[in-house]
Amino acid sequence: MSKAFKELTAAEVLALAISQEEEDGRIYGEFAERVREGHPETAEALRRMQEEERGHGERLAAAYREHFGDHIPLIRRQDVKGFIRRKPLWLAKVLTVSQIRDEVARMEEDARDYYAAAVDKASDPVLKEFLQKLSAEEGKHVDLAESFERQRLAAGGEHEERRRFVLQYVQPGLAGLMDGSVSTLAPVFAAAFATHSSHDAFLVGLAASLGAGISMGFAEALSDDGVLSGRGHPWMRGWVCGLMTTAGGIGHTIPYLIPNFQLATGIAVGVVSVELAVISWIRHRYMDTALLAAAFQVVIGGVLVFLTGWLIGSF
Repeated sequence: MSKAFKELTAAEVLALAISQEEEDGRIYGEFAERVREGHPETAEALRRMQEEERGHGERLAAAYREHFGDHIPLIRRQDVKGFIRRKPLWLAKVLTVSQIRDEVARMEEDARDYYAAAVDKASDPVLKEFLQKLSAEEGKHVDLAESFERQRLAAGGEHEERRRFVLQYVQPGLAGLMDGSVSTLAPVFAAAFATHSSHDAFLVGLAASLGAGISMGFAEALSDDGVLSGRGHPWMRGWVCGLMTTAGGIGHTIPYLIPNFQLATGIAVGVVSVELAVISWIRHRYMDTALLAAAFQVVIGGVLVFLTGWLIGSF
């Protein structure tokens, strides 16, 4: 049964601190592995913090045995009502570097506050002094975690992280979205105007979208292993490109689920307009292209492909 922190004995507070240090050390290790390739300095700092957490745990265990005996009960965060929680370890694989730095700072603040509160639970003067020292050490870790961000900005890290994000996600996603939105216009509208059947247009659009998604996904994944270019894991880029390609084609295909051909076509044209606007904004936002120039380029391409589909479907 869970207990409130104020109900814990000094021995239980110390045992909880031991399990906290072990868990936090493992989390820092996961974070370090996550940023090892792109941010070696941050990874090295996290490794040092992991070692210090291990040292804290060993010192806490020695203090426990000295004051309370050899048996250390297993008390975890989830055993204490309303106690601080850590994000699951699998999140280390999806957090950005900036989010990891923020999480580390929060973890160290939590640990510092915990030891400050634990001081009041200890009656032994030596144990009190020991916990106060730990609280001070965790405070130094807070300063170190906050310095990550200052070092990142001073070294131009913000620009580098944005560049990596654009290379690994925005570029393959944008390529896929453009291909899916533009290249599928011709077969979809050709089928629509040739048959005047929403059902036929939908089947053609679905096949074109899925086929283009698979083709673009494999093309992107096989084009570059990402080692020298810094574009990231090829299969991740392939997934991003393939999914966005499929999404771009499906967008103006879905309206043809509506049986009324004219209504479906009108909505499909509206969806295409939104797709082209989104593509223009992404190019402006991440590719440093003037918004009007981006819109002009994308719209011209979309209109030409649409007219191609319309002309072919009208024969």
